[in-house]
Amino acid sequence: MDLSKYWKTIVDTLQDGLIVVDPWGNIRAVNPAAERMTGYKEAELVGKSCRILNCTGCRIRGEGAGEKWCGLFSIGVMLDKKCLITQKSRRVLHIVKSASVLRDEQGRAIGAVETLRDVSEVVRKQREIETLRQTCNFNDGFFGLLGKTAVMRNLFEIIDNVARSEAPVLIQGESGSGKELIARAIHNAGPRKDKPYIKVNCAALNENLLESELFGHIKGAFTGAEQTRVGRFEAAHEGTIFLDEIGDIPLSTQVKLLRVIEEMHIERVGDHTPIPVNVRVVSATNKDLEALIESGKFRQDFYFRISVFPLTSPPLRERRDDIPLIVQNFISQNAIKSGKKILGLTSEAMQKLVGYEWPGNVRELRNAIEYAFVLCPSGAIDVEHLPPKIAAGGAPLSAGDSTVVGDPAERLALIDALRQTGGNQSQAARLLGVSRVTIWKRINKYGIDPRRFGARSASAAQRP
Repeated sequence: MDLSKYWKTIVDTLQDGLIVVDPWGNIRAVNPAAERMTGYKEAELVGKSCRILNCTGCRIRGEGAGEKWCGLFSIGVMLDKKCLITQKSRRVLHIVKSASVLRDEQGRAIGAVETLRDVSEVVRKQREIETLRQTCNFNDGFFGLLGKTAVMRNLFEIIDNVARSEAPVLIQGESGSGKELIARAIHNAGPRKDKPYIKVNCAALNENLLESELFGHIKGAFTGAEQTRVGRFEAAHEGTIFLDEIGDIPLSTQVKLLRVIEEMHIERVGDHTPIPVNVRVVSATNKDLEALIESGKFRQDFYFRISVFPLTSPPLRERRDDIPLIVQNFISQNAIKSGKKILGLTSEAMQKLVGYEWPGNVRELRNAIEYAFVLCPSGAIDVEHLPPKIAAGGAPLSAGDSTVVGDPAERLALIDALRQTGGNQSQAARLLGVSRVTIWKRINKYGIDPRRFGARSASAAQRP
């Protein structure tokens, strides 16, 4: 039975899109599934360049026919490549593409055939699942970071986005605010998560030892170099290197690091052989680098290179509503280590913790809970178990920080907005998308004093 005359019917029945192009990349035939997928009619595609679809999986050279037109004619076949194409409506569609070169009896390329499978629904569901997983796991942490306040949710979203890129990241923030956790989260949320994550404390070593630590050295490079050693950049190959306290790096080392980041190769101390490296660079500091630049202690070109994407680690005092969540996490950890049956804090002790300014941020909070575990035999941690300066200095909660009648989510959003704007009601209103009168009503409803967020005068608490 001759089936050749039925090929068009067979092709038209396929659920996958099918496109045939000539050696110059001009579309010669499409099936109905390709029409549905691209949004173009057959007449709009046939005779047009395949570039009309803006496929991200094509290596188009456009310098002639066959191999001079597209890389597919060089390799002959492509299987299950994930790509994006642009529909007629200008919307982007996720597809999986396979392709093969068509040859005549003499082996000459006469065109190519491509099949396109729409996987946009699969991609959408995967993203929904990932978003839901992150949302549901806020209590358990976002790659080790804890928080449910607006400032932390925003930070989680930024980390998720920047993790997908290769841009150098500079994390700035106060000591103890969680910069290292952010750096590790960027690594774990990105495509290099299964590769090495190497940390270097740039403040812990002098200039000579730091260069050896970063780039390695060969045997005999200096006194005490009894054998060749691999540096941290080599150890982090294909992964992430975290340069902590980068504001303490000497100017001479900054020059060498700048060259490494730009050229992506290193030279071991005592050697001049370039060694290629492929690393994601994440840096952190608690210093004002711009002030160091003005004083000549930090190179401006190095600063611009490491801070392609600057990111700020918020201090604990700007997210006080996260303190109960963080405290409970530390209590659970210490209970496991110590074996003590301590389940929580009294309300008075929690008030002290929330009212304290936390100059040492989360690190100081962790130490405070460890201190309390030493003094508290069991049950609940009380004020008397806290470090003296916290027990004495933690101000009691205002009415706005206690349980009050109303919508908890509305109250938390108001507190976050006032903190972000320094107590400015007009700016808080714009941030929340409501009127200033509404802000004033909510402030009175929840008994919140805007002055504790930095408002300059009591007028902020008066009706407009």
